[in-house]
Amino acid sequence: MSTWNAMTPEGKGTILRVVRTEAEQFFDLVDSEEAWQAPTGAGHWQVRDAVGHLVDTTEAYFVAFDAARNHRQVEPAYGLPGMAARVDVQAQALSRTESREALVDRLRDDFAKMMELFDGLTHEDWTQLLVPHFYMGPLPAFFFPAFQLMDYGVHSWDVRQGTGRAHGLSGEAADLLTPFMFVLWQYTSNPVEAADACEVGIRITSGPNAGDTRVAVSPDGFSYSSGEIDDVPVLEFDPGSFVLTAFGRSNAGTIRGDQTVAFRYLNLFFRI
Repeated sequence: MSTWNAMTPEGKGTILRVVRTEAEQFFDLVDSEEAWQAPTGAGHWQVRDAVGHLVDTTEAYFVAFDAARNHRQVEPAYGLPGMAARVDVQAQALSRTESREALVDRLRDDFAKMMELFDGLTHEDWTQLLVPHFYMGPLPAFFFPAFQLMDYGVHSWDVRQGTGRAHGLSGEAADLLTPFMFVLWQYTSNPVEAADACEVGIRITSGPNAGDTRVAVSPDGFSYSSGEIDDVPVLEFDPGSFVLTAFGRSNAGTIRGDQTVAFRYLNLFFRI
């Protein structure tokens, strides 16, 4: 089993190592007065808002794991359609009221506690412990290290984007996140009419999770599986471009085949 598939226990060591690397880079990027109120690639957010968001998100995970361990009932999932507006409010409630020193220290402490929790997950926990995500509902525990990698990796990209300098996404982060982008698309696909139903192929051209995936979107929902894609339009991505496209940060990729169908597919999703 590949150590680059974080959906399996064999990938635990790899993803936790990369999360630590991405988090330390994030702390270095944000922890200065010069950076604190600088723009980012995340819409209207300043750097401090990304920090506030990570504090809010991480502390919600503590509540979620406590509920899972103690078999406590939680409120039904909030849902992803309203996530962007809510996290904006939550982030700025922290970032616009706390000092840089206090908020960064709080996030560092939260991160250390989060990693201790992840380190303590058994192989059985990794796939069988169901943890209630505030927006998505119960998910296997392995999703939460992936969410931390999304936050620290993509928001580091956002901070760098705000500087106006050329940059890119870490290869290790992008490789690990690649399989999770299909789940992201599944949860953020808008309802479609029969006329908008389509099938496309997604080809990841490099990295340990390279390969072909066939995706279908219809009134019945979003589905994907490994398989042949020679008979459908194909969107080719390197891992970094795939992650940034799925997150709505860029319009990347190479289209082979019917562009009309590919464009229709790429516009079926809402942003979070």
